[in-house]
Amino acid sequence: MKIKIGKEGRLNQWVIISIIFIILFIFSAGINLYFLKKEKEITLKDIKSAEKLIGLNFTKKERKLMLEDVRKNLSRYKEIRTVKLENSNPPAFYFNPIVPGMKFEKKKQIKKIKEKEINVELPENLEELAFYPVTHLSRLIKARKITSVQLTKIYLKRLKKYGPRLKCVITLTEKLALEQARKADEEIAKGIYRGPLHGIPWGVKDLFATKGIKTTWGAMPYKDQIINEDATVVKKLREAGAVLVAKLSMGALAWGDVWFGGKTRNPWNLKQGSSGSSAGSAAATAAGLVAFSIGTETWGSIISPSTRCGVTGLRPTFGRISRYGAMALSWTMDKIGPICRSVEDCALVFDAIYGPDGKDLTVVDLPFNWDPNLDIKRLRIGYLKSSFEKDYKNKKNDLKTLEVLRSLGLKLIPFELPKFPLYSLSIILDAEASAAFDELTRTNRDDLLVRQGRRAWPNVFRKARLIPAVEYIQANRIRRLIMEEMNEKMKNIDVYVAPTSDGYNLLLTNLTGHPAVVVPNGFDKEGNPTSITFIGGLFEEEKVLAVAKAYQEATDFHLKHPELK
Repeated sequence: MKIKIGKEGRLNQWVIISIIFIILFIFSAGINLYFLKKEKEITLKDIKSAEKLIGLNFTKKERKLMLEDVRKNLSRYKEIRTVKLENSNPPAFYFNPIVPGMKFEKKKQIKKIKEKEINVELPENLEELAFYPVTHLSRLIKARKITSVQLTKIYLKRLKKYGPRLKCVITLTEKLALEQARKADEEIAKGIYRGPLHGIPWGVKDLFATKGIKTTWGAMPYKDQIINEDATVVKKLREAGAVLVAKLSMGALAWGDVWFGGKTRNPWNLKQGSSGSSAGSAAATAAGLVAFSIGTETWGSIISPSTRCGVTGLRPTFGRISRYGAMALSWTMDKIGPICRSVEDCALVFDAIYGPDGKDLTVVDLPFNWDPNLDIKRLRIGYLKSSFEKDYKNKKNDLKTLEVLRSLGLKLIPFELPKFPLYSLSIILDAEASAAFDELTRTNRDDLLVRQGRRAWPNVFRKARLIPAVEYIQANRIRRLIMEEMNEKMKNIDVYVAPTSDGYNLLLTNLTGHPAVVVPNGFDKEGNPTSITFIGGLFEEEKVLAVAKAYQEATDFHLKHPELK
């Protein structure tokens, strides 16, 4: 028997089949969504895997107990991320390098730093002024033997000529510089003299905000960024009458010497980078493109490029200079300091920029009682005995430094640093830097940075996301132990000298916040500059600068400069 299906029946059959397919599709999609949701949801297996990352082992019962709260934490992270956080927004806690029992001089003993009473004459070739220290330039300007405009034009000409070759300039501030120089000359002509920086051309690391001028942080994602205000340091130097001629290059987001425009070069050896991250500040100062510059240090970013480029750098005590308007990398480690041709120049610049501004609440209100004639024989000078006894590059120059210090009548006291698992504490910097650039990581705009290797910020920011908050806090608790032990050891000395190459000393003193001065102490076999480092007590920059100055004046390495063609 055959059943015939008419045209209408075939139509109904197709309708039924279509409905079945739609139901199956909806069911299948529902199943997929269900499993997709389950797949995204944190499971006991995920917690077990995470235990490997933090070096702990929980029981199955413990994992089950914490599961819902771990899931809830994730939802909290997502909620936190809905709040827009600018790099300029600091956390609600502040690092303080002071430990119980410390006492400091609170009285300003010297009201104003006196300029060096020396007679300075103009050289026949005015371009030689590019390498004069501030102490000499200020005498010429004050005596009106040269105008600020003339001096500024000398530096602007050199910035245009050598800046591109060294890749040390991000933005030339020519218009602003000439305006500030003219104003300085007008004031001085009227008898209004603001001090030793009045009319002196300078450059600033391009992580400081400058109103109406780009502040790029050396990084491609921010290359067109304009922050419409002046950083406190920029404002203070303007008030001192200094003339801003350039925003100088820096390693992208304050690491190394590579920025979006290339690698900043060492004026002594163009095949070398200038080191970083205050790459342009050190290179421009060494090359005579600015009279002085401002850099920053978190972990060696003033000390290292100053060494490479053969200039003098001061890393002040943490909490000495306001970081308002400066890019934040590590709220508990970032420090600002001058890079100059001489120790005395560093003292003059530091005197103009230190002190509280009511905006950076980490800044301590303590005086800087600089006395360039301080009798250093009254100070107790230590040296890192075990470090000098090791075999290392440039040891010969460092041992000669000790000989010079002894020839000045100083008795050097053997000194050693506290011993802790120091390099493990670098997670403090990693975690804070990752937080400072959290949005850059989450938006994948970190792909725009030039450096993308294992030892570059994008990878560090990502791996830091896996640092447990507990371990970050534990690292800071160990940091406090180091600070306390360092305080005890520093009770026996005022200043100590260390090989600049001692990385343990560099990291430790950056964690504890102690001030350091780095000065040239010779050249290696290839003709590259070498340096020595002096470290002082907290908020006692005047002592460490005095010892470094005495050494510098007994040698002539700081008077040498690279010959650029």
